[in-house]
Amino acid sequence: MAESLVAAEDETTAPPPPLPSTAAVAAESGNPETEVDGFRRRIDDLISQADELEKKVSEVVEFHANKKQTNNLKGNSVVRDKEKERPIGNGSSNNCVNNSGSNSNSKTQGDAGRKEAVCSKRMQELMRQFGTILRQITNHKWAWPFMDPVDVKGLKLHDYYEIIKKPMDFHTIQNQMEAKDDYRYKNVREIYADVRLIFTNAMTYNDEKNDIHQMAKTLLEKFEEKWLQLLPKVVEEETRQKEEEAQTIFNMQSAQEAAIVRLARDTHTELNELNSLLEDLRKSVVQKCRKMSTEEKRKLGVGLSNLSPEDLNKALEIIAQDNPNFQSTAEEVDLDMDAQSESTLWRLKFFVKEALEQQAKNSATKADENSKRKKEICDALAKTAKKRNKKLSS
Repeated sequence: MAESLVAAEDETTAPPPPLPSTAAVAAESGNPETEVDGFRRRIDDLISQADELEKKVSEVVEFHANKKQTNNLKGNSVVRDKEKERPIGNGSSNNCVNNSGSNSNSKTQGDAGRKEAVCSKRMQELMRQFGTILRQITNHKWAWPFMDPVDVKGLKLHDYYEIIKKPMDFHTIQNQMEAKDDYRYKNVREIYADVRLIFTNAMTYNDEKNDIHQMAKTLLEKFEEKWLQLLPKVVEEETRQKEEEAQTIFNMQSAQEAAIVRLARDTHTELNELNSLLEDLRKSVVQKCRKMSTEEKRKLGVGLSNLSPEDLNKALEIIAQDNPNFQSTAEEVDLDMDAQSESTLWRLKFFVKEALEQQAKNSATKADENSKRKKEICDALAKTAKKRNKKLSS
C-alpha cells in the first residue's frame, strides 16, 4: 500500500491474511491464559500502530485529492478569466502574499512575511502619492460642497437616498484612510473609486445646469487627469503583486508536496515494518496450535470444497505462501493435506471457518430479500385482483 502512495496514490495493496483469534488459539491449543493475554497485548499494539498509519495515509490521499481538484479548476478557462479580473488586494485576500497553510515550513512562512512587509511599504508609498493628489483636489476653491456628508435633512432632500445608493464625501475618505482596522483602504484603487463616487453622486442628483453639477464635473476632470499620471505606477505595483503572490503560492505548494512525499515514504517504511510484525505474530500464534487430527483434515477438505471461487483462490494463496512450488493458479490443483505444514493447516482452518460463516450470512440476507420481494409481488397481485373484482361488481 505504501508503494502505491509513493508511485501512484490511487492504487491500493491487499491487506495480509487475517490472524487467527487468540480465543480460537486458546481453545485449540490449550495455551495458558497469560500467554493468550500476551498475544492480545501484541495485537492491541499493532492495532494502535495501524490506526496511526491510517491517519497518515488519509492525509496523503486528501492532499492528492485536493491537488487534483485544484488542477481541474486551473484547467477551466472560465475560472482563469475570473481570476484575471479579480482586483489585487480586494476582500479577505488584500495581503500581497498569502502566508497561511498548516503544512508549510517555518522558512516558507518567514519568507512570505518578509515579502508581505516589503509589499505593504510599496503600497503605502503609492497611497502617500495619492494623498498628494487628494490634497490638491480638496484645496480647490470648488471642493467645499464635497468635504462633508450631504445634509439631507437640513436641505430637505427627501428623495436623496432613493437616487444615491452609496453617499460619499472627502471627510469619510480621510477617516477610512487613517483607520487602523478592517475598514482601512487596502490599495489606491479603492480610494480612487470613492473619490470618483463623490463627484458622480453630485452629477447624478443635480441636473447639468446646477452649479454643484458643474463644480463636480470640473473637479472630476482635474482628478482623472492627475490619476492618469499615477496610474502607471499603480499598474506596475499590481503586476508585481500578482507575480509575488503566484511565486509565494508556488513555494508553499512545493513545501507541502515535499512534506507529503516524506510522509508517504515514512508511511511506506512503517507499513513494511507493521506487515513484518504481523507476519511474526501470525507465525507465533499458529505455532502454538496442536497437531491437527485426520478427522479435522477431512473436515477441512470438505470446507474447502464448499468455498466460493473467490475464497477458494484466497485459500490456495495461503498454501502457496508456505510452499513456493505450489501452483495456486493452475486449472486443476491436487491438494495433499498430509503434505501441508501444521501452520498452513491451521491458517486454512481459521480462514475456511470465517469464509463459510460469511457465505452463510450472505445467503440468509439474500433469502430474506427474495422472500420480501415475493411478498411484495403477492400483495400487488392481490390488490390488483381486488380492484378488478370491485370494478366488475359495479
